[in-house]
Amino acid sequence: MIAFVQGPVAALTPGLAVVEVGGVGMAVQCTPSTLATLRLGEPARLATSLVVREDSLTLYGFADDDERATFEVLQAAPGVGPRLAQAMLGVHSPEALRVAVAQGDERALIKVPGIGKAKAAKLLLEYKDKLGAPHGTVPTQHAPVAAAPAPWSEQLHAALVGLGYAPREADEAVAAVTPEAEAQQRTDVGALLKSALRSLSKAR
Repeated sequence: MIAFVQGPVAALTPGLAVVEVGGVGMAVQCTPSTLATLRLGEPARLATSLVVREDSLTLYGFADDDERATFEVLQAAPGVGPRLAQAMLGVHSPEALRVAVAQGDERALIKVPGIGKAKAAKLLLEYKDKLGAPHGTVPTQHAPVAAAPAPWSEQLHAALVGLGYAPREADEAVAAVTPEAEAQQRTDVGALLKSALRSLSKAR
């Protein structure tokens, strides 16, 4: 098992980062929140989980070991593959998922694309004794990305350019999500990146 990868970020695309490890580029599937913390050319360390299929080997990357452990529990449930498990972590932090399961909160799971009411009810039962007890009270949205020296607009702009968008497109996306950013009590760059990507997909 590859427990983590560490090295400079060689490339960033929507949903994927390439980390150079010993001269080899490791392609790692990541959530938007995780991608928002990465910068081209700068060192990064991602906890990872290798998913083996008959026709593929896919490496999934996470901000920390808690996310990776939660991912492995999530995707072990019947009817939940690695992509859906990653989508759940793209919407909720591990702690938020533990709280949702502990409280039987179907609405929290329904926020994840691909999960309807019936599936949410089944997953709450499936995860009840597997995710563990919550450590504390947290909001249902993904935990805010750790603050960086640059303002949120510069972080977001750099992340979009790193994902391959033109500077002009990045400027427009930043402007589109500015009202959302101003309404947040604590700026969540990961959530803003997801909103920016949605605005860009509508514009194209």
